[in-house]
Amino acid sequence: MLDEVTNADQLQIRTLKDSEVDTVTRYLGLARLYQGNGAYLVAWIDELPVGHAYLTRTDPPQLQDVEVLSASRRQGIAHKLVAAVEETARERGACALRVSMSARDPDVQRLYRSLGFVDVGIAPLEVHGIISIRTGPIDVDDTLLTWEKAILDAK
Repeated sequence: MLDEVTNADQLQIRTLKDSEVDTVTRYLGLARLYQGNGAYLVAWIDELPVGHAYLTRTDPPQLQDVEVLSASRRQGIAHKLVAAVEETARERGACALRVSMSARDPDVQRLYRSLGFVDVGIAPLEVHGIISIRTGPIDVDDTLLTWEKAILDAK
């Protein structure tokens, strides 16, 4: 498939344009595309989409569907995507950003903890059954944790 992408210093992050959807879907799933309540931010190295994150327009906004190409992992791309999502949410007037993750995935929990997200006491959500998303149905049997991060500008 792809060789390891090592030039993450050339990373650009921008809001997904309609004209880029076909290119991005060749490499990454866009499960929340056309969900209607937010937008994707896509990380690019040259003309290659290497990751994305979805930001909802809810109150508080939510970070969803973070994905980085396997060949591009461990290069700080997820950190940069989350920082871009935070900045976008802050520009829209948000004071906090929320994220949900599997209770069974300690690696993802470590990532979000390292980025400053904390448990704010929202009860875990049990999710069971078939869920239909744009990329197809998925069978879910999981417990979701919801954490939050204050993103107030310290200026």
